[in-house]
Formats: sequence, C-alpha cells, structure tokens
Amino acid sequence: MKRAQIPVGFIPLVDAAPLIVAQEMGFAAEEGLDLLLKRAPSWSSLRDMLAFGQVDAAHMLAPVPVAAAMGLGNTGGPLSVMSVLSVNGTVIGVSAALAGRMRDQGHDFAFADARAAGHALIEAAPDRLRIAVPFPFSMHAELLYYWLSALGFPAPQSIDIRTVPPSLMADALRAGEVDAFCVGEPWGSIVVEHGLGALLLPGAAIWSFAPEKVLAVRTPWLTQEAPLAHRLIRAVWRAGKWLASAESRLLAAELLAREPYLSLPPEIIDRALSGGLTVTPQGLQRDVPGFLRFHLGDASYPWTSQAQWIAHQLAMRTGLDRAVALRAAAPVFRDDLYRGALGDLCPQLPQYPQRVEGRDSSNLSTRAHPAPDNRFFDGQIFDPQRPQR
Repeated sequence: MKRAQIPVGFIPLVDAAPLIVAQEMGFAAEEGLDLLLKRAPSWSSLRDMLAFGQVDAAHMLAPVPVAAAMGLGNTGGPLSVMSVLSVNGTVIGVSAALAGRMRDQGHDFAFADARAAGHALIEAAPDRLRIAVPFPFSMHAELLYYWLSALGFPAPQSIDIRTVPPSLMADALRAGEVDAFCVGEPWGSIVVEHGLGALLLPGAAIWSFAPEKVLAVRTPWLTQEAPLAHRLIRAVWRAGKWLASAESRLLAAELLAREPYLSLPPEIIDRALSGGLTVTPQGLQRDVPGFLRFHLGDASYPWTSQAQWIAHQLAMRTGLDRAVALRAAAPVFRDDLYRGALGDLCPQLPQYPQRVEGRDSSNLSTRAHPAPDNRFFDGQIFDPQRPQR
C-alpha cells in the first residue's frame, strides 16, 4: 500500500529526535506514513515554511502557537499543538570572559542550583546583559525572564535579548556580540568544544518539566486531515517511547548525526541524550538526570495548563490582559486530539487536561506510570484557575 506523505519541518537540534526516529526506525511506516523531513536554518524560516504550506507539520518552539493565539508573532494563521515533542533539553551558557569573572568571584559551575548560578551571573554581568536566544517567542526567553526576575534582576529592563539561530550561537560569542545564551543541545556543547564559553545551568534547573518543543500544524490543515493527524501522533509517540530506552541511545545518536539531520559527531549528540554534559572547555563534567525527556512522565502530553503558563508569562511581558491570554491559550494544546489518537496505545493517559504546574507529584509515581518531577526553582506554583505572579 502506498504510504501517505507528510512534509515535516525541523531545526537541527537533538530534540527533533522523535520526528527523525519515527521516519528512520519505521514507526511512521507502521502508520502508513512517509515523513518528508525538511531541515530549516532558523525558527523564523521554519515558521514561514509552516505558514505558507511548504510543510504540513513542524518541530516547533512551544510558545509560538500560543503567541499566535494571543495575536503575537507572524504565523499567518492559527496553529494547533498535537503533542509535546520534548521536555527540557536547553542550556544556559556564558562567554569565556564572563565565565572567567564568575570563576574569579568563586562560582563553581555546579550546574544544578538555579539560585546560586543566577546570583553569580548577576554579580558578574555588565550593566546591560546581552543574552542570545533562538527566537523571541521561546521557552528559552520565558525561562530566562522568569529566572532572573525571580532573583530580583530587573528583567527585561537590564537584559538585551538578541535573536540568534541555534547553529550560530558559537559565532555570536566569537564575534563578541553577546555575553550569554540559552539554546537547545547540541549547540551549547559546541560552544564549549570551541572554547568560547561555559555552560552555567540546564533549563531544567529553572522548571524541571518545561515543554520545550511541540508538534505543530496549521489549524485548518488539522480540521481537514484529522485521521492523518492521528496517525502522525501515534508514530511520533512510538518514537518517543523508543527514545526513552537507554538501550536506544547509541543508535539514536548515530541516526541524528547523519548528514540530512544534525551533521555532527555522535558523541556530541549523546551528551544531551544521556544528560552527561561537559560544561567547561577544561573538561568539567556534570550529570543531569531528566535533562531531556521524550516519553517518561507523560512528557508528550499537551497539557492545557502548560499552554496557559506560557500565555501568562507572555501577557506579563507584553502588557496584554492575562485572563484573555489564558482563555486564548487553552484550546491551542489539543489534548482531545492526543487522547483520540492514543487511547488504545496508552490507556493510562492523565485524567484531566489541566494541572497545577510546579506542584511536585513525583511521590505519586508507580513503575507503570511514573509521575514527573514538576517544580519551579523558586517554589512557586501556577494554578490556571487562580493565576498569580
């Protein structure tokens, strides 16, 4: 039987793995699909590829569809999130010069304590800290604003956020254009390999269960192609489950390293998959449990409350009405579609589409259904029914 072809856009990042694995390992073929994977150089170009129909689905920054629902950004129309592709997987790093100042002031680059790392950064930072992120509407930007604001740094007034494509982070540091960055792997590790900076913190240290990338489609396409969308969700879910196995790691790194995808050495890619990162050019090693999640703890479930947290942060930053933003965001993460696609494959789906974000439920874990460690570094919670902060 001839397989249905779906053009899918992606950025060369480790967290594109569920799409690449779905195609390469035959999970898409099992669903009668052929994913035509198209690599984009930047998030703005990928957004445009999706908006203008050059691809039907995309590996996308989680805030982009939410921002579109709020009237922010230029997506050419409404977007829907069919599933979360990855949780966490980003790193915050600093230039070699800034790392040296922080080290002179006694910072040990422990790579775990968001409060200590943040205070060390603030103490060593220039008057106006220039931080590169891959896109204005991204978890990179929202986590940075949340983190530094919670520590008393007057963000965004004292931060100059600059947009730099992931693969060009090292070039921006080399040129002296930025002091720090937040980016998905493997591009933080590339900075370290080139001796241009050090890794300060994983994004997971700020929010331990942050939805990083999502599987996004144009909402009208979803209305027309719902059965096809179900098959795509299932293929990607199977790929995420495969990626969650430690036995899959080496093969996954080799697949991602290939020329059509990341075109980088497998050992660099394996750092993100294993959570064993080299954080300084001198070879300092740090292990980060849960650094990047694709499956465990309902990682791919599109929680409505995650979309609403993003909307709440965007509304505070842009001056929009928060209640209106939360209402606009709620339908973007399509838990109903996800449930419809996976009901028989995954019978233990979450009971409700909304939860209190930041409330740790890891004590509720069972072997069959592990609950995630879901905490903000400052102990705050986000209840969509009673949003504060």
